[in-house]
Amino acid sequence: MKKNILKQQVAEAIAACREKKAEGITILELEEGSGAFTDYFVVCNGTNPRQVQAISDEVEERLEKNGLRATHTEGYKQAEWVLLDYVDIVVHIFSEKARRYYDLERLWKSAKKLEPADLSGTGGRTKRAAVRSLKKKRA
Repeated sequence: MKKNILKQQVAEAIAACREKKAEGITILELEEGSGAFTDYFVVCNGTNPRQVQAISDEVEERLEKNGLRATHTEGYKQAEWVLLDYVDIVVHIFSEKARRYYDLERLWKSAKKLEPADLSGTGGRTKRAAVRSLKKKRA
């Protein structure tokens, strides 16, 4: 149950990033034995400081509507790397330059990379694909 709720929260954070035109959205599912302090990283970047802040604001607003408040926020004023810590989810919003420099995907290369479709219960299948396969079975 907790895993499904977490996936929904990650999906909501991604929707917020997309809403504000974030680039390079990546989801990392961190393994228990990796020494990670969280379950998921959402990583993205903006093209300028104002966009980085707008993405951060949208993520906070959407997750707050779902009853989730950041326990810690860093870097908002500088807008080079904004970190939103929700304990089980950490959202990293970078400038393009900072993202290349810190390269979290390389640092956490043992993490499983997920696609947004992996967060839904369909395992990436659309309703249309499910209906098509059902029609084939009936035929």
